Amino acid sequence: MPPHTTVRLLIVDDHPLFRQGVRWALASEEDIVFVGEAASAEEVLEWLASAGPKQEPNVMLVDLNLPGMSGLELTRQLRRQYPGLGVVMLSMHQNDEQAFNALQSGAAAYRSKDVKPKDLVEILRRVARGEYVINDVVLEEPRVANRVLSQFRNLPQALSTGPEADFPIFAPLSDREIEVLERIASGGSNKEIADSLGISTQTVKNHISSILRKLSLNDRTQAVLLALRRGWIETPATIKQNIEPPEDETPASEA
Repeated sequence: MPPHTTVRLLIVDDHPLFRQGVRWALASEEDIVFVGEAASAEEVLEWLASAGPKQEPNVMLVDLNLPGMSGLELTRQLRRQYPGLGVVMLSMHQNDEQAFNALQSGAAAYRSKDVKPKDLVEILRRVARGEYVINDVVLEEPRVANRVLSQFRNLPQALSTGPEADFPIFAPLSDREIEVLERIASGGSNKEIADSLGISTQTVKNHISSILRKLSLNDRTQAVLLALRRGWIETPATIKQNIEPPEDETPASEA
């Protein structure tokens, strides 16, 4: 997508004051256009069904705790019916459980409602460009990463990006990119991966971008799942055993 994509935003929240506050906070941003708002999931689905081309949003700001159909349920339905629409999910409190649920639902970003306006603007712009900002939050938390991997390793059909036959039968990744994927699979943050490989955090981010581009995937969770299924990397448990010495064994440097 072009680097400067207009954000066509639709707000879904059952509190009129919050919707008005978002519009006020973002009113000065010339590249953000408000195409509509809704108070419930049912209302927004009706709105989308009747919206014309000039009203179609490319980003939707969705409250997780909507009345009736929840924001999670709405996001899952939107991903099926409007796959090009990016959902930024907001919650009163940000925690691991909600981050995991937002990831499962297909949200492109997840933040608490106390997010600063300037940060929200950047998130909306990135999502409009097709990025999945949620991974910056989810996979920086090892507990969430491990939960994602343990669940989806047992679900061979979990990937929603297409049938397995669509992917190459070889690993089109460099040795360094494989190392980065292995450390993501074991729950490492960007900084931890950088420290373990003796490279900068920015270099880690560059490797991740290269991996996603080569595999035509949207986020690094999908990249890890694909690599595990293809056997390009070992399971997180095996990786940890290879990196860390057994508890009853003294490292050679201390012997």
